[in-house]
Amino acid sequence: MGTMLIQCQDVWKNYGSQNALKGLNLQLESGKIVGLLGPNGSGKTTLIKILNGLLKPNHGMVLIDGQEPGSYTKSIISYLPDKPYFAGWMRVSDLFDLFGDFYEDFDREKADHMCRALQIDEKLRMKTLSKGTKEKVQLILVMSRKAKLYLLDEPIAGVDPAARDYILTTILNNYNPEGTVFISTHLISDVERVLDEVVFIRNGQVVFQELVDNIREKEGKSVDELFREVFRTVPFEGGVW
Repeated sequence: MGTMLIQCQDVWKNYGSQNALKGLNLQLESGKIVGLLGPNGSGKTTLIKILNGLLKPNHGMVLIDGQEPGSYTKSIISYLPDKPYFAGWMRVSDLFDLFGDFYEDFDREKADHMCRALQIDEKLRMKTLSKGTKEKVQLILVMSRKAKLYLLDEPIAGVDPAARDYILTTILNNYNPEGTVFISTHLISDVERVLDEVVFIRNGQVVFQELVDNIREKEGKSVDELFREVFRTVPFEGGVW
């Protein structure tokens, strides 16, 4: 049993009159790959930004490794946002230099190795890369740190199915095993094979949390099947679950 890494108690976040999180409660231990699963608009990105210290909740308690989000928690969190954020003129190698200067736990050797494995030329500028390759570079940067908590917001949404497998294998093989990977996604069937635990979020609240092995044993279903069952009345792009 790992130590308690994430604790959220009665967390609320609103944007004007819209409540993105509504009294959310969550506890996660270290040493796992956990899926944060929910339809678009369920509060996944808001929760990840609060854990990362980019947003402050309007109400409630958030602790990461026993501390409120701040300079310490930023030093132990490796964050992959849902959108690219690097200047187009920078070369891949420039980004590796930047992360090496910025983060003590950045492993340049590991980053170089992943670049070779994913066949990415470090001399290329970001603006010349395809969307999928840019996302791979961001993932390399994030997974080359020996973090306690990896927060990955939709890491496979913008890449083709073949690249998704590659990216998930990269995550599985390169995270700090004493840390926790928290992956936000709506592409359940793609990520299911790498997950130890799932958290279902709907309308800003955690509605279900369970170990993947228990779901298969108790429910006799895949995570994807259970997700569709739980969310079948929730509208999504193109229809209803």
